[in-house]
Amino acid sequence: MAGERRISRRRFITQTAGTALGVMGLPYIVPSSALGRAGSVAPSNRITMGCIGVGWQGGSNLGSFLREKDCQVLAICDVDKNHLRDAVNRVNKRFGNQDCASYGDFRELLARDDIDTVSLGLPDHWHAIPAIEAAKSGKDIFGEKPLSHDLKQGRAMCDAVRRYGRIWQTGSWQRSQAHFRRACELVINGRIGKITRVEVGLPSGHSDFGKTKGQEGITAPPPELDYNFWIGPALYGPYCPARVHKNWRWVLDHGGGQLMDWVGHHVDIAHWGLGCDYTGPSEIEGSGEYPKDGLWNSPTKYRLTAKYPKDITMIIAGGYSDIRGGTKWIGTDGWVWVNRNNSLEAEPKKILDEKIGPDEIHLYDSPGHWRDFLDCVKSRKTTITPCEVAHRSATPGHLGRIAMRLGRKIRFNPETEEILNDPTAASMLGEAMRSPWHL
Repeated sequence: MAGERRISRRRFITQTAGTALGVMGLPYIVPSSALGRAGSVAPSNRITMGCIGVGWQGGSNLGSFLREKDCQVLAICDVDKNHLRDAVNRVNKRFGNQDCASYGDFRELLARDDIDTVSLGLPDHWHAIPAIEAAKSGKDIFGEKPLSHDLKQGRAMCDAVRRYGRIWQTGSWQRSQAHFRRACELVINGRIGKITRVEVGLPSGHSDFGKTKGQEGITAPPPELDYNFWIGPALYGPYCPARVHKNWRWVLDHGGGQLMDWVGHHVDIAHWGLGCDYTGPSEIEGSGEYPKDGLWNSPTKYRLTAKYPKDITMIIAGGYSDIRGGTKWIGTDGWVWVNRNNSLEAEPKKILDEKIGPDEIHLYDSPGHWRDFLDCVKSRKTTITPCEVAHRSATPGHLGRIAMRLGRKIRFNPETEEILNDPTAASMLGEAMRSPWHL
């Protein structure tokens, strides 16, 4: 469908150009920008986009796409009218017009056949349904991490992306940074020998991103917020400021705490270096410290131990001083550690001087995370963080949440994605959705 829309625009601009040639002496009828001159991009090569959810991360992604010359944002959707207004104004200022459409219901935006792609920046409980509907409508998708709110939702999303032939990019942007790729290439090419252990250090606690800590008193929703739509498929809870914007991630009905907020970053990198992009752990156990009362009920401290193929143990922890933040692979011949801010270390240090030979594994070299998505929309090639890879990166988090809540080890078949010999744990792989919403 996206290809058909681009063909249609090509025909339009070809016909327009032909008209201009037929009226010599009136070249101003067709602006040079319409033909791709003066550093602009011709309509036939532009990718049109709609952005759904622009309050925080979605707004950041909007800014990244607006900086790409061949991306034209046509529409914004948000259930908060203030977010919606600000984003629409931002788009109109960028393009110098008043053409950006606004919606409060994502289904209206997805119904437009002149939109090629969508950028989704929504709370976790809203990740699955709009993504699946976008795939059905023939749109390519940039979606945020973690991929899904539970494992079954993630599987449904991947199945839809595959069934409808869509391009997917996840916001796990660390893969698009050179030092993360360098670390993973050193590991996957055997520079530290046989891997025995991986340590993934994540944040802990509850960061008050929305400045609403303690504001748990039930009140009427503000007039600009369609709160019923914001709740959507999640189990209903009354409105209070501490439940919504930015801080929803600390409420298990809507997010997964620090574990799920970060699993799509540092666990994703751990998988990349291990070559485990399409598999997962066979068992996992762990413990978490949960608040005794209050709305914010995600664990503030947690530690998971997972078993991977080739007798590898992965520790995923937040709030423990023995696990350094970032990703550390430990092998028989040394270790490599990587984190943000260009941090890359190894022992022995000479590992960092190693060259990756032409016949060794060279990982995906991204031109930039948002640029990569647009390039793949045009080429129809797989992105650096496709849906299935993001699903596998989130899997240890989904399984870890179940193990922590039950207080026992669970065994998992990564091929069939089934929890073995534990019906209670297996029933927790998917959460109920509030009517009328369903997958």
